[in-house]
Amino acid sequence: MIDDIKKRALHRTSILEGQLRGIARMIENEDYCMDIITQSRAVQRSLESLNRLLLENHLRTHVTHMFEQGGDERETAVGELLKAFDFDRK
Repeated sequence: MIDDIKKRALHRTSILEGQLRGIARMIENEDYCMDIITQSRAVQRSLESLNRLLLENHLRTHVTHMFEQGGDERETAVGELLKAFDFDRK
């Protein structure tokens, strides 16, 4: 994994852990539902941010290598990307 992306991804997971613990406390305390939903949506955005980082790393490393290899490796890379975006459904 690319060092900078790894560092940012680990930081993002730490933030996510804190956000999830916060949501659990809100549920336990029976906070206002809309406030919990707001926090849940924030977690979803954080997960999307993490996914972007992981996708960037995958494209810069594995996919680049697989495309350079060509043939079956290239087709595998295309299939993985389609699957990652749920475009592989038939």
